[in-house]
Amino acid sequence: MTATAPNASAASDGPLARFALRSAAWAERWFPDAYVFAALAVVVVAIAALGFGATPKATATAFGDGYWSLIPFTMQMAFVVIGGYVVATAPAVARLIDALARVPRSGRGAICYVGLLSMLTSLLSWGFSLVFGGLLVRALARREDLDMDYRAAGAAAYLGLGAVWAMGLSSSAAQLQANPASMPPALLAITGVLPFSQTIFLWQSIVLTAALIGVSLIVCYVTAPRGASVRRASAFGADQGPATPTLPPRTRPGEWLEYSPLITLALAALGLGWLVYEFASKPAVTAIASLNTYNFLFLTLGLGLLHWRPRSFLDAVARAVPSTTGVLIQFPLYGGIAALLTSAPGHGGETLAHHLSSVFVRIASAETFSLVMGAYSAVLGFFVPSGGGKWIIEAPYVMQAAIDLKVHLGWAVQVYNAAEALPNLINPFWMLPLLGVLGLKARDIVGFTFVQLLVHIPLVLGLLWALGLTLTYQAPVMP
Repeated sequence: MTATAPNASAASDGPLARFALRSAAWAERWFPDAYVFAALAVVVVAIAALGFGATPKATATAFGDGYWSLIPFTMQMAFVVIGGYVVATAPAVARLIDALARVPRSGRGAICYVGLLSMLTSLLSWGFSLVFGGLLVRALARREDLDMDYRAAGAAAYLGLGAVWAMGLSSSAAQLQANPASMPPALLAITGVLPFSQTIFLWQSIVLTAALIGVSLIVCYVTAPRGASVRRASAFGADQGPATPTLPPRTRPGEWLEYSPLITLALAALGLGWLVYEFASKPAVTAIASLNTYNFLFLTLGLGLLHWRPRSFLDAVARAVPSTTGVLIQFPLYGGIAALLTSAPGHGGETLAHHLSSVFVRIASAETFSLVMGAYSAVLGFFVPSGGGKWIIEAPYVMQAAIDLKVHLGWAVQVYNAAEALPNLINPFWMLPLLGVLGLKARDIVGFTFVQLLVHIPLVLGLLWALGLTLTYQAPVMP
């Protein structure tokens, strides 16, 4: 099997794709791990706090106190990844994926099909979408009758996280703002509680999401290679077999309970009973807005209805845990940054968050806030690739600026959500779980996602500005 030489491949791509490939190669060579950016941000913010008059004691105390403030939210985000992976790799879902893979009739149609399902599933769970999309591409690649470019299909599978995930139920910022128990106290004092009805379920948010999905699919169709330009999975030496391993046979009597569904069914019955009570006792939107309920739903589905046997469930969890490394080690640093911004008073008792919010107020107005904040969040997102962690950093000062300018607070969250996803399209950090499933490298798909980025930037910023003009300010609601 002979793969196409890298230079020949680059020559066959368009100028934008070649530029994207060079950019990705430069980033892979020179950009350190995202943890280094988070640690560097701590140092920069601490120096800034000291520069504005905070004492060394106040600075160190704020960092130490804030470091552990996000532990509940950190674990909740880790379980978003685990729950999504457990559900996506269940044997029943693997059979569903095989059935879905029989639907497309052409290679370009298959790429658009992957993009649509990836984006729709990401509105439920970005963790599920990444793995589900990758497994669907593998299933489609096994079809000899389908002339589908493996790179373009992989890029389409990434659109869930690269385009719309933050507009859905697993949005870190929207979930955090709806859960006062998960928020740092200093942020809660600024914004109060923002339910989903004020963020992801705004009609303006739904219109923006629908536009992103429609335009992304058009780009998928237009940029999909055809004829001699198509490179199938075999050109990359990618494993096209099923990615859900079968359980080996039992070898010891002590393994009987690990392979028996009895305990699983009992736990699932308890979990489903709690979920039924939870959704019956409050509106569905309120219930699903709780990260604990959201994660419990995925884990119960994965354990009781999809994996059945404890051993199958535990094996899926073990495969998912490595994907949570960045969340577990970086989120405490983000908690420390948030505390440095809001809890280390400088000259006149004013914190760094106050000074930053003043900058936003000076350069933006109520009408231009969406454009200014959207552009800022998109640029910062390339250096801090974490929706929830970056929101903890930004929220204290951008939300204070929104209050000062009388901007709708829920829309400010959605401005962040839509803009924060833009750098994901070319940042390899969140691509890793998908690339692992597909057996590809970031440079193989970034040429396609870079074209998406070029189209998304004016679309997102323009719609954020236009739709924001239809909303009016509402004062924070404290719990």
